[in-house]
Amino acid sequence: MTKAVRIDRPGGPEAMTIAEVTLPPPGPGEAQVRHTAIGLNFIDVYHRSGLYPLPALPGGLGLEAAGVVEAVGEGVTAVAPRQRVAYAAPPPGSYAEARNIAADRLVPLPDDIDDRTAAAMMLKGMTAEYLLRRAFRVTAGQTILFHAAAGGVGLIACQWAKALGATVIGTVSTPEKAALAAAHGCDYPVVTADQDFVAAVETLTEGARLPVVYDSVGKDTFLRSLACLARRGTLVSFGQSSGPVPPFDIGVLGAHGSLYLTRPSLMDYTVSRDELLASAGALFEVVRAGKVRIEVNQTYPLAKVVEAHRDLEGRRTTGSSVLIP
Repeated sequence: MTKAVRIDRPGGPEAMTIAEVTLPPPGPGEAQVRHTAIGLNFIDVYHRSGLYPLPALPGGLGLEAAGVVEAVGEGVTAVAPRQRVAYAAPPPGSYAEARNIAADRLVPLPDDIDDRTAAAMMLKGMTAEYLLRRAFRVTAGQTILFHAAAGGVGLIACQWAKALGATVIGTVSTPEKAALAAAHGCDYPVVTADQDFVAAVETLTEGARLPVVYDSVGKDTFLRSLACLARRGTLVSFGQSSGPVPPFDIGVLGAHGSLYLTRPSLMDYTVSRDELLASAGALFEVVRAGKVRIEVNQTYPLAKVVEAHRDLEGRRTTGSSVLIP
């Protein structure tokens, strides 16, 4: 038996309970991983609330963790027992002491990256990688806008974009978060309670606007994010913390200057094992080189997962959070 977070139906944080579940031996192509640290991400809130429906209910939550391989099933060659690994992959179920998962989704960990850092950075860090290097390739000399710059993805992306030679404008909700973002590569933090970010972009770019905006906020920022783009600019909409973007007339893209819009997800950028290992490898490289620091600013016991979700939804967290089984 192993302890795991379960939900019977979509709902608020209180919908989560800790249950004892039976964990069978790993099947063909699977590995059994004993978790040492579990990543907390906003997509977990979407799964819990029903915004992104789970594959089945009752079900588990969580897409990210680090740990040690306990056993492998038939045909597994990607990893071996006693190997340290991390992952950011479906199906949900990482909120547990241990689980079985497809072995080809596991990434071996370098010796100099500890488990909590690994659990905190796989989903957010590989998200930053595909956003900055593949969904839209940021190059030196560009100015970009990254919403939620003091969040888990934001802090990583600001540092990475700065290392690429970009100038970073970032939105934040408080002066304290502005200081945090500035300490992590954000050149121009914009506190949205005090300043309109569209006006800030106009001023900072002297009316030229931007080649790209990265928007994980969704409903509250979507149309104004489009207004920040230069002709043929790209809006990368990769989240919806304020709610889903309502239907809109695609003619708006033409009216703003033949804009591009993409709604990507990490899973579509790590489809093959080669893509997965390349993305993780790029992340490990910038972390080990000191170009990106992973900030684990909140740690909760797995038993306090309800409190962790309340803090995340209440915007009381910065950087990354981890659960400890």
